[in-house]
Amino acid sequence: MIVRHVDNVKTMDWGNGISRRFLLSADGMGYTVTDTVVRAGTKSRLEYRNHLEACYCIEGSGEVIDLDGTTHPITPGTLYALDKHDAHYLVASPHEDLRLVCVFTPALNGDEVHRLDQAEFSHY
Repeated sequence: MIVRHVDNVKTMDWGNGISRRFLLSADGMGYTVTDTVVRAGTKSRLEYRNHLEACYCIEGSGEVIDLDGTTHPITPGTLYALDKHDAHYLVASPHEDLRLVCVFTPALNGDEVHRLDQAEFSHY
């Protein structure tokens, strides 16, 4: 059995917020669970080429934007899943952080971060 408290997990600054990584590849579960904070007022160009991801909003607000420009509001109780390695924009509202519980498969190693200053979508 694996039992972890938020105070004792690997925490990474992923680029526009922090990611508390509860389960990693080394745990042998096959997936990662994170508690991710997206800083208020940020916009991130993201793409997971090697992972599928589902995110469930537990706090704050924002939006996820498809490449075709379709905007999906994110508020507590909303889940979005990137089931086709979808490139997207993740935007936190200007007045509050966005907090998500995220699941990645396959599992992350734990030290992955985004490079948000590049011209292409940040990926890992």
